[in-house]
Amino acid sequence: MASDASSHPTHFFVLDRLREGEHDTEFSRTSSNIGPGLRCPQCGDFIGSRSWEPPYQGDLELYGKDFGDLLDSPGGGLIITERFAEDFKAEGLTGLNGFHPVEVKRVRRKGRGPKPGPPPRYLYVTLAYGHAALDMERSRILRKKPPECTWCRYAGPDAIDGLALEEGTWNGEDVFRPRGMWGVVIVSERFRRFAERHAMSHMAMVPMEKYVWDPLGLLPPQP
Repeated sequence: MASDASSHPTHFFVLDRLREGEHDTEFSRTSSNIGPGLRCPQCGDFIGSRSWEPPYQGDLELYGKDFGDLLDSPGGGLIITERFAEDFKAEGLTGLNGFHPVEVKRVRRKGRGPKPGPPPRYLYVTLAYGHAALDMERSRILRKKPPECTWCRYAGPDAIDGLALEEGTWNGEDVFRPRGMWGVVIVSERFRRFAERHAMSHMAMVPMEKYVWDPLGLLPPQP
């Protein structure tokens, strides 16, 4: 059953991959076919990175003991295992599109550990974008100037100390990029329960109101 936007969940989460751990896996593309990037339909500015076009090929670097279910990918998408995709579809979750097979050209072991076996089948997916938007008043974003466009709401952040969605903009997707910050991936409470129930690896989920990004050390020290 598809998500129902009318039953608004109590929580959303910022999805990220784990930087280390038993399933630490990195992907680097070996095919360099690049397509056009998204443009805002209102102001015309580019939104996010340029698309990744087929053939979808790349190498894996395995730092952990086994391969992860969720990997970063070029083009603003994600790379997921086939079991992730099958369970995601079977439970009626929404927000991922494409499901294109990825050809793994080579696997390299990084650090100590046994020689890795064959990797799982991976798929490249793109994410929903265009409906849910950040509430720029309630989100705590340090930036040099406010966004100029009311649709894409882009304003390069210097630091983030919590995010919030604008009421009425979420359309029910379980995985999406919000207008206002294309660089983060937001997931629903339903996705969080799905990931925990199926023990999906190599991912972390932070409540979006508690999400902190502070590469320049501009925010007060966290308690």
